[in-house]
Amino acid sequence: MALSTDLKPMNIKDTLEATGMKGKNMIFLDDWSRDQLAALFRAAELLEPFSRTQLDLLKGKILYTLFFQPSTRTRCSHEAAMLRMGGRVITETDPLHNSAMAKNESLHDGIRVLSQYADVLVLRHGDLDEVFSTLERLGDHACPIISGGFGHVTHPTQGLLDVYTAYRVIDKPLSEMRIIISTPDLSRARSGQSFALGAARMGAHIIYTGTSELKTPDVVRDKLTAMGASFEEHFDLDKAGNLDLMANADLLYLPGSSLKKEDPNREDFMKKVANHAFTLEDLQNLKKKTGRAIGIMHSLPRNDFEFDQAIDNTEFQLYFKQIGYSIPLRMALLAAICGVN
Repeated sequence: MALSTDLKPMNIKDTLEATGMKGKNMIFLDDWSRDQLAALFRAAELLEPFSRTQLDLLKGKILYTLFFQPSTRTRCSHEAAMLRMGGRVITETDPLHNSAMAKNESLHDGIRVLSQYADVLVLRHGDLDEVFSTLERLGDHACPIISGGFGHVTHPTQGLLDVYTAYRVIDKPLSEMRIIISTPDLSRARSGQSFALGAARMGAHIIYTGTSELKTPDVVRDKLTAMGASFEEHFDLDKAGNLDLMANADLLYLPGSSLKKEDPNREDFMKKVANHAFTLEDLQNLKKKTGRAIGIMHSLPRNDFEFDQAIDNTEFQLYFKQIGYSIPLRMALLAAICGVN
């Protein structure tokens, strides 16, 4: 047996530095290597004991949360994470009415100003093109920016917490996992697409199942191809076909399915949703057949038609566990980007 020559206790500062994220933006998960994400997950594990207490790693640091779209989990968990580490928070949930942007200040000018107040900013915005053009123009003239969801395409901190949940609860390496992303609308599934990018970067095999008219955006598919990801796509399967896919998977991820009640395509869409909705009995039958329990993940909030809520208090449920793991993961992310005291 060979002994390591550099054996030493794990140090949170060394682990955070190994992420290489200090001072950087968090936009897409494929921007980071497998080793960098693994270092972030190790840091999150070290911080788990403090996710309900406090330590002062970020004392004196300020987080600004700037949300142009509604949010509970993403905004509050980042704010809780900063507070748990001794930092402070400024929050704006309605900038088009409560900030200078109500007086036509541009996103560029707003962020450049806010960067004078904060050490890191979490931004949620519905217009992907506007955000990307703003980031390009800002260059180095802003504090680090974390995407709290841009357009329909990218939500990297949701993807990170989902990959971290899989890393913590599934008894096998991510590189051996088979993960299904299941929704009738893959084109607007930013949480599922970010999870896919992060899990694929860690070596997981991704299985998409959706509808042929609402496929994965080209920008995401191109990123998966560029990283050499292992993935497959299935379209227009009925419920039996989707259950067959689940029989060989470790996780089923539901990014959420919704359509306005007045939408003229709602009836057809709801029929397609039914092909991706499962009951507790379905999952129990799969376990009898395969000898394995498949984990069910959802980015939340959920609609009652998406899956059987009897799953909530069973071994298959992971969607509330995801919430618990979001705090240490986002503590690690903020500490990695800000740098620790």
